[in-house]
Amino acid sequence: MAKTSMIMREVKRAKLVKKFAIKRAALKETIKDSKRSFEEREDARNKLQQLPRDSCPIRGRNRCRLTGRAHGVYRKFGLGRNELRRLAMEGHVPGLVKASW
Repeated sequence: MAKTSMIMREVKRAKLVKKFAIKRAALKETIKDSKRSFEEREDARNKLQQLPRDSCPIRGRNRCRLTGRAHGVYRKFGLGRNELRRLAMEGHVPGLVKASW
């Protein structure tokens, strides 16, 4: 089980990403727009840099929904490899079977 503080940090980051998504997208559009003046684009770049670092979506980390484990997480299931294996062996993941050949 991951530390609760690490899991809560990810929750906090996700909230910030959601909160600043529209503002961040608008600033990025302003920066990309070549019809704008240099000063407007530079001002948009500065405003983008002033946003909280954790509001950037790239800083998010995929974590297991059950344990909070950060490594070995399958995106399709949202589970860590250990929990996915355990649940598959118990038959709780429909359509997932252990390979044998």
